[in-house]
Amino acid sequence: MTGSVRFVLGGRVVEVRDADPTTTVLNWLRANGRPGSKEGCAEGDCGACTVVLGDLAPDGRVRYRAVNACILFLPMIDGKLLLTVEDLAGEDGDLHPVQAAMVDKHASQCGFCTPGFVMALFALHHDQRAADGGLTDGAIHDVLAGNLCRCTGYRPILDAARTMAAERSDDRFDRAEEGIATLLRSIQRDGALTVTHGAASFHAPRGVDELAALFAAHSNATLVAGATDVGLWVTKQGRSLPTLIHLAQVRELHRIDEGADALEIGAAVTYTDLLPVLERRLPELAALVTRIGAAQVRNSGTLGGNIANGSPIGDSMPALLALGAALVLNRGGVRRELPLDRFYHGYRKNDLKPGEFVERIRIPLPRQGQRFATWKVSKRRDQDISAVCAAFLLTLDGAGRVAELRAGYGGMAATPARAPALEAALAGQPWMADAVAAALPALDQDFRPMTDMRAGDRYRALVAKNLLMRFLLHTTGADMPSLEAVHG
Repeated sequence: MTGSVRFVLGGRVVEVRDADPTTTVLNWLRANGRPGSKEGCAEGDCGACTVVLGDLAPDGRVRYRAVNACILFLPMIDGKLLLTVEDLAGEDGDLHPVQAAMVDKHASQCGFCTPGFVMALFALHHDQRAADGGLTDGAIHDVLAGNLCRCTGYRPILDAARTMAAERSDDRFDRAEEGIATLLRSIQRDGALTVTHGAASFHAPRGVDELAALFAAHSNATLVAGATDVGLWVTKQGRSLPTLIHLAQVRELHRIDEGADALEIGAAVTYTDLLPVLERRLPELAALVTRIGAAQVRNSGTLGGNIANGSPIGDSMPALLALGAALVLNRGGVRRELPLDRFYHGYRKNDLKPGEFVERIRIPLPRQGQRFATWKVSKRRDQDISAVCAAFLLTLDGAGRVAELRAGYGGMAATPARAPALEAALAGQPWMADAVAAALPALDQDFRPMTDMRAGDRYRALVAKNLLMRFLLHTTGADMPSLEAVHG
């Protein structure tokens, strides 16, 4: 093996030279004397493996974020601080305030899930909202949505979180921040990281030109940003990924440019970093993003990864299709722009050429007078995959007729897709209940949904129509026609 992975653990710099690039952080921890982090699902759903990563924010302070160690590859934490439940108590044995609150509120029984809850709450303890005294029950629920409790019940855990928030004070990590920041600065790299182990290799370029040249030379490599999907290829499918190219260190891929008419989002921007921008500029999409995975997933997962992965039930794509988003693609430094609705050719098939990657996403913002909305339907509100996801962008003419309706759907076909027959059926029609109801059969021309473990074909077809009727109500407040009139 050449190259090494460096990170801070237990108050010192750790250098790992003997791990396969697809070794998960969880497996490395448990094999190296840190069994507190548990494996429950090995797919980033249950939160038993939750650890916290610390890195240097632009202002020089240490930023803490909870992630799923079970699907995170070890080289991806190079240059970061890694905290596990073993790190929280002081050398004198004093419990961290989060741990003390969990004990005081009797928030643990078997204890299997407890380390994950503690680490998720530790990240919340260091959230700016906690420092400002602005934690709400909604924020607490959001942070804990990625942690599954099997026996204790959530009430005492929530009580512990509320107690922690109400009694928030500096902990030993706050007091040691300068020293932690110094350690982190000492392991930052000026150049790229390359790790090899036998025939396997991991590359983390720093600039987009370097990435373009590297991917052109290794066009069969797997690109990985947050590993919220690629990690499962290893843990669930047992796949071998001989060459990995990590995107998270590429500076240009983290840019967010806010224009008057559009947003340009770098492909490696995480959902967590994107959310504040969406809340200001596109709140309807922000509301959907809060339902993409849980905090641990959003701290790692990226919009670019969701698009390039191309899952039929990827939650972001229906909204981006409705908004008319376009992709800037890069192949060896040569760029081209492609509308998202021309990107997908079939199940997990897209328009990318060998060595080409998504560099950024351009999202037009709704213009004055346009109406946009998007909704996700799933069995659970949090941490669940869509049965159907739909998004609509409506433009009316001066007479209240449909000048244009763009409708994007997920979960209805082999790829996320627009609904051209529906869009054509509504063009020029009055935006009223009777006209919309008359156009609903066009959706049966657009999609032949499948039946699977999440929903039946008839259910999906019905929900797709109901979401359009919901959009009508959302935009007009009109009375709904009878169910018989809508669905026959």
